[in-house]
Amino acid sequence: MVGQNNSQAEPITCTEPNLIPRSEHSISRKQFSPNAIKVLYRLKDGGYDAYLVGGCIRDILLGIEPKDFDVVTNATPEQVKKLFRNCRLIGRRFRLAHIVFGREIIEVATMRGHHQGQDSKNPISQSSEHGQLLRDNVYGTIEEDAERRDFSINALYYSVKDFTIHDFANGMQAIKERKIELIGDPETRYREDPVRMLRAVRFATKLDMHIAPATKAPIKELAGLLSNIPAARLFEETLKLFLNGKAEQNFYMLLEFGLFKQLFPALDEIIEQSETGFEKRFIAQMFANTDLRINADKKVTPAFVYAALLWFPLLKRSEKLQQQEQLPVFDAFAQAMNQVLGENAQHIAVPKRFTLGARDIWHIQMRLDKRSGQRAYRLSQQPRFKAAYDFLLLRVESGEQEQQALADWWTNYLQQDINGQKEMVRTLSSQDTGKPRRRHRRKPKKKSPE
Repeated sequence: MVGQNNSQAEPITCTEPNLIPRSEHSISRKQFSPNAIKVLYRLKDGGYDAYLVGGCIRDILLGIEPKDFDVVTNATPEQVKKLFRNCRLIGRRFRLAHIVFGREIIEVATMRGHHQGQDSKNPISQSSEHGQLLRDNVYGTIEEDAERRDFSINALYYSVKDFTIHDFANGMQAIKERKIELIGDPETRYREDPVRMLRAVRFATKLDMHIAPATKAPIKELAGLLSNIPAARLFEETLKLFLNGKAEQNFYMLLEFGLFKQLFPALDEIIEQSETGFEKRFIAQMFANTDLRINADKKVTPAFVYAALLWFPLLKRSEKLQQQEQLPVFDAFAQAMNQVLGENAQHIAVPKRFTLGARDIWHIQMRLDKRSGQRAYRLSQQPRFKAAYDFLLLRVESGEQEQQALADWWTNYLQQDINGQKEMVRTLSSQDTGKPRRRHRRKPKKKSPE
């Protein structure tokens, strides 16, 4: 059993909350969204208990500006909807209320209770044979809700009644020690929701914390449970991992824990078998560049990220099709794209708008050395050309030196005006033939006799 090797430490449990008065913590209502405050007071005035919980409290205590404000209450989703005209109910696995204020959404969850085992016939609670929760509309008390939270740093509740923080799992101490630790038995909690393994990695890098030994120990052995997670949900989780400014660190940690293999098995196999390490350097460099862009508030498209992550499986499959089925290069490349994207969709469901972008980036890679006549100009006008050009630079930056001359040519070409670009193409044509190319004039059509 995995649990036998976790650690000598006892599992973190929820006890009577440690009530931290306003005078002993640094949180002020001024740091909260005004809309979140409105929701809290509307629920309180409606006779319900309501707390801000989780990430927003954790982030403020760490000096980070929170992006989302989540509310938990003892009101059911239907009761919440009666209080707010701007409310919509979402979710099947666990019902949530979204209170919509223009572009801002305040998420309100009903306090969760303990679910029944897989043998139970409870229609609102169901788990799989692996212990994964499939349906979870079980409501309970704040104490039960705290026990259902994943990490101790997320089991912090801020009360609008007396401005106290309710700390159920020693989360304040975990924040001081910069420690990510699961509440309860780690193996059980990972089996309930395997995505918690990805969340542990993401929180550790995002918050500059370390994963506690007992929380870390089962991950490698339980990594395979991610195969039970819907592919659409894994796409959302990979976006959080790769577009949060800490993608490079997340990449190395996912490799360390065997989680990357579950997300991208074909690429992981190539990286493991590589003799030069080029593929790993390429992906790490892509993530490093992505982090730089995000931290500089520049746009990043998932199409580029997935074009890079599936590039080597694409090349490998294309080469295999050329050898085994004797297909021409371009035909093999086109077939390989369909196969690789189809296989990846079984693990991570990338939306079509991003796979189309990845296809464009790949197609342009095959045409970058075709520059004669109007080809260079027409190619440079393609909507995805800039992304494809950046992809070429990434290949060179990672060590693909045979593409250096091509990358330098395109860099120079893009810096020229239209006349300079035409001259570069003419010079290139002359170098290709060894002498200036003659323009062939069309012969005039013979006039028909009258």
